[in-house]
Amino acid sequence: MLGRQRRPLHALGVVVSGSKVVVSAIVSETPSIRLLRLAREDGAPLGPYRAGAHIDVTGPTGILRQYSLCGPPAETATLAIAVKLEPESRGGSAALHRLCEGDIIEIGEPRNILGIVSGADRHALIAAGIGITPLLSMAYELYSSGADFTLDYICRDRVETAFADLLENRAEFRDRVRLHTGLSRDEQREVLESVAATLTRDSVVYTCGPTGFMGTVAEIVTPVVGETNLHTEYFEAAEIDISGDTAFTVELDTGESFEIPADRSILSVLEDNGVDVFKSCEEGICGSCVSNVLEGEPEHRDNCLSVADKAAGNQMALCVSRSKSPKLVIELI
Repeated sequence: MLGRQRRPLHALGVVVSGSKVVVSAIVSETPSIRLLRLAREDGAPLGPYRAGAHIDVTGPTGILRQYSLCGPPAETATLAIAVKLEPESRGGSAALHRLCEGDIIEIGEPRNILGIVSGADRHALIAAGIGITPLLSMAYELYSSGADFTLDYICRDRVETAFADLLENRAEFRDRVRLHTGLSRDEQREVLESVAATLTRDSVVYTCGPTGFMGTVAEIVTPVVGETNLHTEYFEAAEIDISGDTAFTVELDTGESFEIPADRSILSVLEDNGVDVFKSCEEGICGSCVSNVLEGEPEHRDNCLSVADKAAGNQMALCVSRSKSPKLVIELI
């Protein structure tokens, strides 16, 4: 290993990678969604964190997954995640659904892909299904800051609507939240069009949910707010066509240079050569391996950087993205 100096893991709180926590409470939000409250055994604080953050969670089977934090960001006693049991779970969500109160699991530091933008005249939160989780923490923070915001939450039916009672009955949400259940595709479009009609070029939209749903959100709101004012968080990796991939060179800011073959990722080549790169999902979703680009033009293939970040071209996800130029110079962060 090269022993590179990395950014502080606890810069925004006290959680660090590999922290052991106890499951202090479990709540069944729906038949398929469990809310897990996580705490330190010694009672030390776990927050605060920035709204929209997620954490790595390693369950009892050793499988690592990312889950959004859905409690109030200023709360320090516990962290809350909501885990949906996936019908074809490969062991991640299934293992967490077998946890009991008092069990010990391992978590990483809170990281943000989605974050609240300052200076907006209105913040529109648009969620579908389990996509409510990162937006719920953002709603808490927006309310605390006195910002103008709305939350539109679309679900198949009331039974599968997580946090329904909380959103309908808590004072901070009651007048800002609209729950939409059992809507057809056309009815969903009508809801999204009604949201877009309330926005301006200075408004910001945040959305999370199935990929197709977020595509519809983008189609409807982008003409109003612009690409850079639409912020998304994906739970699924992007489909990538690798048929035309070619080799290129990556040089680190330390001077080390590596050839990246057409069939290998930057991340895998760096790891094979003993370079310590922080990683997690390795699918371009979580943002763990995002690094600075000092020279060259990256070819973005991730679902973690914003449109504005990609346009700037000064950051890239090393696990999936490639290069449009023969050489990239990068700085690991």
